[in-house]
Parts: sequence; structure tokens; C-alpha cells
Amino acid sequence: MDVTGIARLATSLTQAKTGEEVSTAVLKKALDLSASTASALIAAAEPAPAARQPAHLGNNIDTTA
Repeated sequence: MDVTGIARLATSLTQAKTGEEVSTAVLKKALDLSASTASALIAAAEPAPAARQPAHLGNNIDTTA
């Protein structure tokens, strides 16, 4: 292998490593954005409405029916 072949190989390996690092950084940013969006949606959700039935309803289960 001549000098230019070794230099070409080293350059391509460096470019591949840089491309992987960039892809990883973009993935991390996307995950952070997804997490913050999910947190905002959860925070914006309204609590479940309180039951509008008398307190005595739903306390007993008829297991013989």
C-alpha cells in the first residue's frame, strides 16, 4: 500500500467517525426535545374530573349475580 492509499484510508476513517459523532449528537438532541415535549404535554393535561355520584355508590360489589 502506498502513502496516498494510507492517507486516503485515514481520511475516510476520520470522516466516518465524524459522521457517527454528528449522528449521535443529533439523536441526543431529538431525544431531549421529545422528553421536554412529553413533559409539557403531561403538565398541560387537566386532572380527571371528580366523580359526580353519591358517596355510597360503588362501594359494594354483588358477587352472586
